[in-house]
Amino acid sequence: MKVSVVICTYAMDRYDVFSECVESVLAQTYDPLEVVIVVDGNEPVFERVQEDYGGLDDVVLHCNDENHGISYSRTRGAEIATGDVVAFIDDDAVAEDEWVAELARVYDETDAIAVGGHAKPDWVTEKPDFFPAEFYWLVGCDERGMGEHMEELRNTYGSNISFRRDVFLSVGGYDENTGRKGDRHIQAHEAPVCIRMANKYGKGVIYNTDAVVNHKLFDYRGDFQWLVFRSFWQGYSKRIMDLLLPEASGDKNEYLGQLMLNFVPMRLKDIVREPSAAQVKQLVTIFIFTAAVGFGYLHGLLEVDQAELTTERDAPSAT
Repeated sequence: MKVSVVICTYAMDRYDVFSECVESVLAQTYDPLEVVIVVDGNEPVFERVQEDYGGLDDVVLHCNDENHGISYSRTRGAEIATGDVVAFIDDDAVAEDEWVAELARVYDETDAIAVGGHAKPDWVTEKPDFFPAEFYWLVGCDERGMGEHMEELRNTYGSNISFRRDVFLSVGGYDENTGRKGDRHIQAHEAPVCIRMANKYGKGVIYNTDAVVNHKLFDYRGDFQWLVFRSFWQGYSKRIMDLLLPEASGDKNEYLGQLMLNFVPMRLKDIVREPSAAQVKQLVTIFIFTAAVGFGYLHGLLEVDQAELTTERDAPSAT
């Protein structure tokens, strides 16, 4: 079974980090492996990518005609890929040597149509003491309570997810209304494609915690104001997803229930038993981030138009 790993990038100022990601994929123990690099409309970056990786076997390079965003780029990478399975990793993540082998093992041993792994936080700076593990999803890493090893989930995160290529393309790939595009901060682009996949095939994503990538978290990802801003846009993104896929709206209530009925009481007990400033900060932060998500969702209710989204989604894509 051939696996194609798609890596998308766009900015020169993170080229060194991107290169570390590519090198970690090239060092995978699994074979046969193809690496597809998609540069999102930045010719200087693409020229450098060509210099560094253009002569390597089983490495395919592509540059979009303009900046289309991460969702378009990932789907384009899957279209270009020739593997039976297409795996995605963020350009600021580093894969452990057995990452692809562990993803492939699940496909070999089961009838899985999608497999994700553990997106492990790798703090480049000191981890802020106020940041609760329940909100690691804000920075693209696995949060507390995400799931058990080999459990079937709705989705894992973009730095560590894979699909059978034909399945991924049959449901249209990533929706271009979601995902990063320039300064636009719409998030949650894994969820819609996984929901469409579940609706069509009746299966979710198998969560193999032995398939590990280390997702780099730089200074700005530990900045409180940035995280509140990110929380707001996550709430806004959830409104987008409700419009695109109304059947997904119950997930918010499930997560909120787990957070407020399980994790908050557990944290209160911990504070009573062994009080510390960090624990108090994290508890307060949970409420602040939750409120920011709620405000973002309300903003989406007032601003986002269903017809406009449908028009954008149905418009022909550039190739």
